[in-house]
Amino acid sequence: MKLDATDSRTPLMVWGALAIVYVVWGSTYLGIGIAVESMPPMLSGAMRFIAAAVLLAGFLLVRSGPAAFRMSRRQFLGAALVGVLLLTLGNGMLAVAEQYISTGLAALLVASVPLWLVVFRFAVRDRPKALTLVGVLIGLGGVAALSLTGAQGGSGTGIVAVLLGSVSWSVGSFLSGRIQMPANPLATSAVEMIVGGAGLLVLGPGIGERLDLSAVTTRSWVALAYLVLVGSLIGFTAFSWLLGNAPISLVSTYAYVNPAVAVALGALVLHEPITTQVLVGGLVILVGVALVISNEGKRPKRVLEGLDGDGDGDGDVGLGGRGGQEPQAARHHVDPSVEQRGV
Repeated sequence: MKLDATDSRTPLMVWGALAIVYVVWGSTYLGIGIAVESMPPMLSGAMRFIAAAVLLAGFLLVRSGPAAFRMSRRQFLGAALVGVLLLTLGNGMLAVAEQYISTGLAALLVASVPLWLVVFRFAVRDRPKALTLVGVLIGLGGVAALSLTGAQGGSGTGIVAVLLGSVSWSVGSFLSGRIQMPANPLATSAVEMIVGGAGLLVLGPGIGERLDLSAVTTRSWVALAYLVLVGSLIGFTAFSWLLGNAPISLVSTYAYVNPAVAVALGALVLHEPITTQVLVGGLVILVGVALVISNEGKRPKRVLEGLDGDGDGDGDVGLGGRGGQEPQAARHHVDPSVEQRGV
């Protein structure tokens, strides 16, 4: 009877966790946009990820002890490299971009990450399916439409910044399945966040950022706290639970639901305009991403499980693999990194 009760609760818990990931990670674009209203983008990111790393590491030490952080030098450097690519460069460029473009437009452009992952796979002679390539062409066509037209609420500087950040996320996601990483996924995320946050702490002042505490509004502090506690920790906890309790094809749907949530919240809270260009270009991107993810989810099981015992493996597009774990959905904002792979 106990087993039956547990089984009957699982679908409800899956949809509850999925709803958290949909809303929480979709809302982080809004949180970043509000935080950078009165905070420098790089330094606000540094505070976010360092604080989240300390909380996550403390939780892990209490729960599992120092053994959870046992890793080789090579594994530490692998996680550190991914942290720089995902958080310092990926999330840092997103925060910079949101000073110039709407949060909804930023989210739609970031949704192109699975498309870039296919491009990288093709570059290393891992030939995707024909329909996957069709999805990439469709999705990148949407990216081009939004980028070249500028869309209302966008500028060239912001669009270039978010696209560079997306490529950095993609490189980090691509490498994470091919280099040695720590065995414990929470320890991996803590390393990624502390190193990525430290990188932002160095990069921000290096490009002239200065934090004037007296100029920071209560609204921005609340947004930062939300990003740390809800976006990074609660969202990641739900995401991690889903990876072990739901089909990866279902978990991966966050890749095209999050942008829709971000566009809606940007319009409701920040009164960002939803133009025909944004709707059409965004829809084209999401159709391409959906086609890529649906086709990759049908790959042979042996391909999805192609990880060796050292944690080196062949990551899938839309899926990032770590040794000893079920393939993970591609991190879009290391919220996936306390996540993503995207915290």
